[in-house]
Amino acid sequence: MDLAALAGDGVRRVVLALALLGAVRVPLALAGDAEAPTVIVVVGAAGSPEYGAAFAAASDRWKRAATKGGADCVIIGRDGGGTSDRQLLQEAVTREGQRGRAPLWLVLVGHGTFDGRTARFNLRGPDFTPKDLSSWLAPVRRPLVVINTASASAPFVKELAGRDRVIIVATKTGAEQNATRLSMVLGDAIDDPRADLDKDGQTSLLEAYLVAAKRVDESFTDKGRLATEHALLDDNGDGLGTPASWYRALQPIHKADNNAPIDGFRAHQIHLVPSDPERKMPAEMRRRRDELEREVHKLRDTRATLTDDAYFAKVEPLLVEIARIYERAAPSTP
Repeated sequence: MDLAALAGDGVRRVVLALALLGAVRVPLALAGDAEAPTVIVVVGAAGSPEYGAAFAAASDRWKRAATKGGADCVIIGRDGGGTSDRQLLQEAVTREGQRGRAPLWLVLVGHGTFDGRTARFNLRGPDFTPKDLSSWLAPVRRPLVVINTASASAPFVKELAGRDRVIIVATKTGAEQNATRLSMVLGDAIDDPRADLDKDGQTSLLEAYLVAAKRVDESFTDKGRLATEHALLDDNGDGLGTPASWYRALQPIHKADNNAPIDGFRAHQIHLVPSDPERKMPAEMRRRRDELEREVHKLRDTRATLTDDAYFAKVEPLLVEIARIYERAAPSTP
């Protein structure tokens, strides 16, 4: 992480303070922990062999990425069991929602519908609505990632948005009801080194989202067609969502109406396939670092309202603590 970039411009005094920490090396008392994310992949009703093959391939991509990242993976919708997929999903969310503190990922691959009032994700058997899913997820205490790659998926954003939740949908409205392409390209991008935009050795969820959305757009442009899907990401809980087109690389280039905050910072802290240094950092350290980074991000957004002295007085202790965390996590030199 670039501490100067995180804090914004004018951090010379802070950087000098952090440089002094180079002589500080606290032995790492904690070993890497066994907390692992859980990825639940739900494969919806295909409707045709063509889509059945595509959905199966997409779920395979997510399973490979989950395995590579050391995550537990649950696949629903591909076996021939007698229990309804809706019931299996509800049971899986209930079972996994209370396990540990690592993120719970829910990836929906399939078709969706919208009748002008209610959106649905199409399962084999009874479908479910955003309100259904919201009620099942309400008891979950883990950080939550919900990725609905289906058509007509936009209404899921407002219903599911909340604190410590990242919601990605394939469409900007319920009216975009053509079959989508996001499920295939996002499953590829989530562990693609070419999607590592900041070159830190791992691909964040934000990076995967931005790269996948760009690849979807290019797939329409290359064929001379108008895009029929426009993905959204919400990670600040306001339920509005941010399109990928509002970013250039990892920098927002647009402002929302009424100066609503742009989504993406929390998603950039989440990695399904972490780098080796990230894996080795104990979970409690990662959580504390992420909390501190979010505090710095909030301060940076209010920079224009603060004097230099007030800003540095607030941001310096946060950056110093972040630096100490990295010092503790770094391997000791002989």
